[in-house]
Amino acid sequence: PLLFVIYYAFTDASGAFTLSNIAALKSYAGTFGLSVCFALIATVICLIIAYPLAYFITKQGARSQSILIMLAMLPMWMNFLIRTYSWITILANTGIINNLLSRLGIGPLRLINTPGAVILGMVYNFLPYMILPIYTVMLKADRSLIEAAQDLGGNKLDVFRNVTIPLSIPGVVSGFTMVFVPSVSTFYISQKLGNGKIFLIGDAIEGQYIANNLHFAAAIAFILMIVLLICMALMKYFTTRRLYGGK
Repeated sequence: PLLFVIYYAFTDASGAFTLSNIAALKSYAGTFGLSVCFALIATVICLIIAYPLAYFITKQGARSQSILIMLAMLPMWMNFLIRTYSWITILANTGIINNLLSRLGIGPLRLINTPGAVILGMVYNFLPYMILPIYTVMLKADRSLIEAAQDLGGNKLDVFRNVTIPLSIPGVVSGFTMVFVPSVSTFYISQKLGNGKIFLIGDAIEGQYIANNLHFAAAIAFILMIVLLICMALMKYFTTRRLYGGK
């Protein structure tokens, strides 16, 4: 499939080689930037929520850990489209939240069809992808290192900052990647929770595909793939410097 994407990105309808598809992407620079910005915000929010939650789960007993992980993954048992569509009922002007606010004499507030609604949809749908890798890495961390830090006089904050966080960085990087990649390329979330007012790069690819402009759609997808590879390479580079001093 990747070879087909590259082929279509650099050919025209007659099959001849061309760079016109790539050159035409200048008009989508703002869309690329908005997509990356939304994905970064959603990923950082997921990290802020998932890290303490994963840390809390690892401190529980084996039975409690199983239950809590099951609860964290429970939304994933439901279809992605249904999970996203359900937020329309929650955030709509006559939805659950606004009905509650109206009873309190507040609102209704404009919650749906906003950038915040789109980011909320990303966070809700992809949060488990951040929790699981961080939890797994924390659970498998060498407990003797934590015990050694405590024996050397480190308090809980010192141990957490100097031992737990460095040991959990591989899980953070994995979770960051697993959330960022689908967030930056999503289109259904922006369509349903943004009602077409929030136009992301995934919407552009889908729109070109529906219009049967496969070559331009492939060019957008190809550049998006390059952007993702660059972002992942940067994360790996800075993670390596953080863990191994640049080696």
